[in-house]
Amino acid sequence: MTTATAPTAALEAAVEATDWSTLGAELDAHGCALTARLLDDGQCREIAALYERPELFRTTVDMARHRFGSGQYRYFTHDLPEPVAALREALYPRLLTIARAWANTLGRPTPWPDTLAEWTSMCHAAGQEKSSQILLRYGPGDWNALHRDVFGDLVFPLQVVIGLDVHGTDYTGGEFLLVEQRPRAQSRGTTTTLPQGHGLVFTTRDRPVPSARGHFAAPVRHGVSTVRTGHRHALGLVFHDA
Repeated sequence: MTTATAPTAALEAAVEATDWSTLGAELDAHGCALTARLLDDGQCREIAALYERPELFRTTVDMARHRFGSGQYRYFTHDLPEPVAALREALYPRLLTIARAWANTLGRPTPWPDTLAEWTSMCHAAGQEKSSQILLRYGPGDWNALHRDVFGDLVFPLQVVIGLDVHGTDYTGGEFLLVEQRPRAQSRGTTTTLPQGHGLVFTTRDRPVPSARGHFAAPVRHGVSTVRTGHRHALGLVFHDA
């Protein structure tokens, strides 16, 4: 085991504590929505501390080098710490319901099977074999450019980022950014401060938005505003492999 673990049942209960009906309505309205608390203070600190154990990760990305912004993130190997693996398993069926509803609204296929294991196998069969779970670390002056986490043809339309530090105490700035493009109109921006231990569910690529002719797929990108002081860590849960 790579870190002190939270029992899987407790993490499943934390996921179920979210009012998923309300969260779904918020997603429909804004493209992102906060869960109930998923990790306690100690679990957040433990996961953030994993950044100092490079053997747990398959690669490290320097954002400035790639002109992605400033700061670093690391992709876990497939040997995920128990809390990370358990949260993905517990979140997938809840997010799947929303993903299928969105696809039906847009008249798109719904290729995602009932279990995360089946979906992961489909990704690997299509050549998307690399773990896409991310641990991010930002220091003063760091930021993340607007982007999408799309790594291949198979894409799960929702993902989750979990704040691991306390905003206003451990760091300032560093708000989560979501920018939605709308046809024949200016883009719309949303900012969210991540409460420690809570997950923010947001769209990976686009989302259905009502119009006079039904619904259209509004393209959405996400990023992080400049961290002004301190250090900001976050856990990114992506449900398709790279």
